[in-house]
Amino acid sequence: MTLQRARGTARAVVHAPEGASTRLKRLHQAGCLKLRFPRLPQAEAVLINTSGGLTGGDRIEQHYEVGAAAGLTVTTQACERIYRASAGTAEVATTVAVGEEAELAWLPQETILFDGGRLRRRLELDCAASSRFLVVESVILGRQAMGESLRSGLLHERWRIRRDGRLVFAEDLRLGGDLERLTVAAAGLGGATAFATVLLQAEALEPALEAARRIIGEAGGASRFDGLLVCRLVAESGQALRRRLVPLLHALSTRPLPRLWSF
Repeated sequence: MTLQRARGTARAVVHAPEGASTRLKRLHQAGCLKLRFPRLPQAEAVLINTSGGLTGGDRIEQHYEVGAAAGLTVTTQACERIYRASAGTAEVATTVAVGEEAELAWLPQETILFDGGRLRRRLELDCAASSRFLVVESVILGRQAMGESLRSGLLHERWRIRRDGRLVFAEDLRLGGDLERLTVAAAGLGGATAFATVLLQAEALEPALEAARRIIGEAGGASRFDGLLVCRLVAESGQALRRRLVPLLHALSTRPLPRLWSF
Protein backbone atom coordinates (compact mmCIF):
# COMPACT_ATOMS: atom_id res chain seq x y z
CA MET A 1 0.00 0.00 0.00
CA THR A 2 1.32 3.44 -0.95
CA LEU A 3 0.77 6.00 1.81
CA GLN A 4 -0.41 9.49 0.95
CA ARG A 5 2.37 12.08 1.13
CA ALA A 6 2.29 15.84 1.48
CA ARG A 7 3.31 17.93 -1.52
CA GLY A 8 3.49 21.71 -1.48
CA THR A 9 4.82 24.58 -3.56
CA ALA A 10 4.93 28.30 -2.79
CA ARG A 11 6.39 31.05 -4.97
CA ALA A 12 6.27 34.81 -4.45
CA VAL A 13 7.83 37.69 -6.36
CA VAL A 14 7.84 41.22 -4.93
CA HIS A 15 9.04 44.45 -6.53
CA ALA A 16 9.18 48.18 -5.94
CA PRO A 17 8.11 49.79 -9.23
CA GLU A 18 9.63 53.23 -9.89
CA GLY A 19 10.59 53.77 -6.27
CA ALA A 20 7.17 52.87 -4.87
CA SER A 21 6.71 50.71 -1.77
CA THR A 22 7.09 46.97 -2.08
CA ARG A 23 4.23 45.24 -3.88
CA LEU A 24 3.36 41.65 -4.64
CA LYS A 25 4.01 40.99 -8.32
CA ARG A 26 3.41 37.26 -8.60
CA LEU A 27 2.08 34.54 -6.29
CA HIS A 28 1.72 30.80 -6.77
CA GLN A 29 0.71 28.25 -4.16
CA ALA A 30 -0.20 24.61 -4.51
CA GLY A 31 -0.77 21.57 -2.34
CA CYS A 32 -0.20 21.91 1.39
CA LEU A 33 1.67 25.25 1.28
CA LYS A 34 -0.10 28.60 1.57
CA LEU A 35 1.27 32.14 1.78
CA ARG A 36 -0.53 34.91 3.60
CA PHE A 37 0.44 38.59 3.61
CA PRO A 38 -0.69 40.50 6.72
CA ARG A 39 -1.62 44.16 6.22
CA LEU A 40 1.60 45.72 7.46
CA PRO A 41 3.60 48.77 6.33
CA GLN A 42 6.41 46.44 5.19
CA ALA A 43 5.89 43.37 3.03
CA GLU A 44 5.69 40.23 5.18
CA ALA A 45 4.84 36.72 4.01
CA VAL A 46 3.65 34.02 6.41
CA LEU A 47 4.11 30.44 5.22
CA ILE A 48 1.50 27.91 6.35
CA ASN A 49 1.92 24.15 5.99
CA THR A 50 -1.64 22.83 6.15
CA SER A 51 -0.43 19.23 6.45
CA GLY A 52 0.46 19.94 10.08
CA GLY A 53 4.03 18.69 9.83
CA LEU A 54 6.34 16.58 7.69
CA THR A 55 7.33 12.93 7.63
CA GLY A 56 9.21 10.55 5.35
CA GLY A 57 8.38 11.05 1.68
CA ASP A 58 6.87 14.56 2.04
CA ARG A 59 8.17 17.20 -0.37
CA ILE A 60 7.81 20.97 -0.17
CA GLU A 61 9.41 23.65 -2.35
CA GLN A 62 9.59 27.42 -1.96
CA HIS A 63 10.89 30.21 -4.16
CA TYR A 64 11.07 33.91 -3.34
CA GLU A 65 12.31 36.75 -5.50
CA VAL A 66 12.90 40.25 -4.12
CA GLY A 67 13.25 42.79 -6.92
CA ALA A 68 15.58 45.80 -6.93
CA ALA A 69 15.01 48.17 -3.98
CA ALA A 70 12.17 46.00 -2.64
CA GLY A 71 11.98 44.38 0.80
CA LEU A 72 10.44 41.17 2.08
CA THR A 73 10.21 39.32 5.39
CA VAL A 74 9.30 35.62 5.30
CA THR A 75 8.29 33.70 8.42
CA THR A 76 6.16 30.68 9.33
CA GLN A 77 2.85 30.43 11.13
CA ALA A 78 4.31 28.01 13.68
CA CYS A 79 7.25 25.72 14.31
CA GLU A 80 7.66 23.06 11.62
CA ARG A 81 7.41 19.53 13.01
CA ILE A 82 9.34 16.59 11.57
CA TYR A 83 7.62 13.40 12.70
CA ARG A 84 8.89 9.83 12.85
CA ALA A 85 9.34 8.42 9.35
CA SER A 86 8.16 4.92 8.59
CA ALA A 87 10.07 5.13 5.30
CA GLY A 88 11.89 7.77 3.29
CA THR A 89 12.97 11.29 4.18
CA ALA A 90 11.13 14.62 4.23
CA GLU A 91 12.59 17.05 1.66
CA VAL A 92 12.45 20.85 1.88
CA ALA A 93 13.97 22.99 -0.90
CA THR A 94 14.12 26.79 -0.76
CA THR A 95 15.56 29.12 -3.40
CA VAL A 96 15.78 32.89 -2.98
CA ALA A 97 16.93 35.72 -5.26
CA VAL A 98 17.64 39.18 -3.79
CA GLY A 99 18.16 42.01 -6.28
CA GLU A 100 20.16 45.24 -6.23
CA GLU A 101 19.57 47.39 -3.12
CA ALA A 102 16.90 44.89 -2.00
CA GLU A 103 16.41 43.48 1.49
CA LEU A 104 15.33 40.02 2.67
CA ALA A 105 14.66 38.73 6.17
CA TRP A 106 14.28 34.92 6.11
CA LEU A 107 12.92 34.19 9.60
CA PRO A 108 11.11 30.84 9.84
CA GLN A 109 10.27 29.70 13.34
CA GLU A 110 12.05 26.71 14.84
CA THR A 111 12.04 23.23 13.34
CA ILE A 112 11.24 20.48 15.87
CA LEU A 113 12.78 17.11 15.07
CA PHE A 114 10.97 14.18 16.72
CA ASP A 115 12.57 10.82 17.48
CA GLY A 116 12.88 8.89 14.22
CA GLY A 117 12.26 11.99 12.11
CA ARG A 118 14.26 12.38 8.91
CA LEU A 119 14.77 15.71 7.13
CA ARG A 120 16.86 16.95 4.24
CA ARG A 121 16.67 20.71 3.80
CA ARG A 122 18.34 22.87 1.15
CA LEU A 123 18.64 26.66 1.00
CA GLU A 124 20.07 28.37 -2.09
CA LEU A 125 20.29 32.16 -2.03
CA ASP A 126 21.50 34.37 -4.88
CA CYS A 127 22.08 38.01 -4.01
CA ALA A 128 23.63 41.20 -5.29
CA ALA A 129 26.59 42.82 -3.56
CA SER A 130 24.42 45.84 -2.74
CA SER A 131 21.60 43.79 -1.21
CA ARG A 132 21.01 43.06 2.47
CA PHE A 133 19.76 39.81 3.95
CA LEU A 134 19.26 38.21 7.35
CA VAL A 135 18.76 34.43 7.42
CA VAL A 136 18.09 32.14 10.36
CA GLU A 137 17.41 28.44 10.77
CA SER A 138 16.91 26.96 14.24
CA VAL A 139 16.35 23.37 15.33
CA ILE A 140 14.94 21.81 18.49
CA LEU A 141 15.72 18.15 19.13
CA GLY A 142 12.53 16.95 20.79
CA ARG A 143 10.19 18.88 23.09
CA GLN A 144 11.87 19.07 26.48
CA ALA A 145 8.67 20.12 28.28
CA MET A 146 7.03 16.89 27.04
CA GLY A 147 9.94 14.76 28.23
CA GLU A 148 10.92 13.83 24.68
CA SER A 149 14.42 12.82 23.65
CA LEU A 150 15.98 11.79 20.36
CA ARG A 151 17.65 8.43 19.94
CA SER A 152 17.77 8.22 16.17
CA GLY A 153 16.91 10.23 13.09
CA LEU A 154 18.47 12.37 10.37
CA LEU A 155 19.01 16.07 9.83
CA HIS A 156 20.89 17.08 6.69
CA GLU A 157 21.01 20.81 6.05
CA ARG A 158 22.72 22.35 3.01
CA TRP A 159 23.30 26.09 2.48
CA ARG A 160 24.69 27.70 -0.67
CA ILE A 161 24.96 31.51 -0.85
CA ARG A 162 26.10 33.24 -4.04
CA ARG A 163 26.86 36.94 -4.45
CA ASP A 164 26.80 38.23 -8.03
CA GLY A 165 27.21 34.62 -9.15
CA ARG A 166 30.21 33.88 -6.89
CA LEU A 167 29.92 31.27 -4.14
CA VAL A 168 30.63 33.04 -0.83
CA PHE A 169 29.18 30.61 1.72
CA ALA A 170 28.76 26.84 1.59
CA GLU A 171 27.83 24.59 4.47
CA ASP A 172 26.54 21.08 5.01
CA LEU A 173 25.34 19.91 8.42
CA ARG A 174 24.57 16.23 8.88
CA LEU A 175 23.34 14.64 12.10
CA GLY A 176 22.36 11.01 11.74
CA GLY A 177 22.37 7.61 13.36
CA ASP A 178 22.77 7.63 17.14
CA LEU A 179 21.66 11.22 17.77
CA GLU A 180 21.68 10.78 21.54
CA ARG A 181 25.40 10.01 21.50
CA LEU A 182 26.24 12.77 18.99
CA THR A 183 24.41 15.52 20.82
CA VAL A 184 25.94 14.83 24.24
CA ALA A 185 29.50 14.63 22.88
CA ALA A 186 31.77 17.58 23.67
CA ALA A 187 32.61 17.82 19.97
CA GLY A 188 28.89 17.80 19.17
CA LEU A 189 26.28 19.88 20.99
CA GLY A 190 27.69 19.28 24.45
CA GLY A 191 24.32 18.21 25.79
CA ALA A 192 22.35 21.05 24.20
CA THR A 193 19.02 20.17 22.58
CA ALA A 194 18.50 23.34 20.51
CA PHE A 195 20.74 25.27 18.13
CA ALA A 196 20.58 27.98 15.47
CA THR A 197 22.62 29.51 12.68
CA VAL A 198 22.21 33.18 11.71
CA LEU A 199 23.73 34.69 8.57
CA LEU A 200 23.81 38.41 7.78
CA GLN A 201 24.98 40.39 4.76
CA ALA A 202 25.08 44.13 5.38
CA GLU A 203 27.28 47.18 4.79
CA ALA A 204 28.56 47.77 8.34
CA LEU A 205 29.27 44.48 10.06
CA GLU A 206 31.64 45.47 12.87
CA PRO A 207 28.90 46.94 15.14
CA ALA A 208 26.71 43.92 14.34
CA LEU A 209 29.56 41.58 15.27
CA GLU A 210 30.07 43.26 18.63
CA ALA A 211 26.34 43.19 19.40
CA ALA A 212 26.06 39.53 18.37
CA ARG A 213 28.93 38.42 20.61
CA ARG A 214 27.49 40.34 23.55
CA ILE A 215 24.05 38.71 23.15
CA ILE A 216 25.26 35.18 22.38
CA GLY A 217 27.75 35.01 25.25
CA GLU A 218 29.66 31.79 25.80
CA ALA A 219 27.00 29.44 24.40
CA GLY A 220 27.92 30.04 20.78
CA GLY A 221 29.97 32.44 18.73
CA ALA A 222 30.07 34.92 15.87
CA SER A 223 32.58 35.66 13.12
CA ARG A 224 32.86 38.07 10.18
CA PHE A 225 34.36 37.35 6.76
CA ASP A 226 33.90 38.34 3.11
CA GLY A 227 31.01 40.69 3.81
CA LEU A 228 29.11 38.16 5.94
CA LEU A 229 28.41 37.75 9.63
CA VAL A 230 27.87 34.16 10.84
CA CYS A 231 26.43 33.43 14.29
CA ARG A 232 25.97 30.10 16.08
CA LEU A 233 23.87 29.52 19.17
CA VAL A 234 23.24 26.43 21.30
CA ALA A 235 20.91 26.08 24.28
CA GLU A 236 19.55 23.50 26.69
CA SER A 237 15.99 23.95 25.41
CA GLY A 238 13.96 25.63 22.69
CA GLN A 239 12.73 28.30 25.12
CA ALA A 240 16.28 29.08 26.26
CA LEU A 241 17.37 29.35 22.62
CA ARG A 242 14.58 31.78 21.76
CA ARG A 243 15.43 33.97 24.77
CA ARG A 244 18.74 34.80 23.08
CA LEU A 245 17.74 34.38 19.45
CA VAL A 246 14.98 37.01 19.50
CA PRO A 247 17.25 39.76 20.93
CA LEU A 248 19.92 38.79 18.41
CA LEU A 249 17.52 39.08 15.48
CA HIS A 250 16.29 42.42 16.83
CA ALA A 251 19.87 43.68 16.96
CA LEU A 252 20.73 42.54 13.44
CA SER A 253 17.50 43.42 11.64
CA THR A 254 16.47 46.78 10.18
CA ARG A 255 12.90 45.52 9.81
CA PRO A 256 10.42 44.78 12.62
CA LEU A 257 10.38 41.13 13.61
CA PRO A 258 7.14 39.32 12.71
CA ARG A 259 4.58 39.35 15.53
CA LEU A 260 4.55 35.56 15.31
CA TRP A 261 8.07 35.62 16.83
CA SER A 262 6.72 37.10 20.07
CA PHE A 263 7.12 34.94 23.18
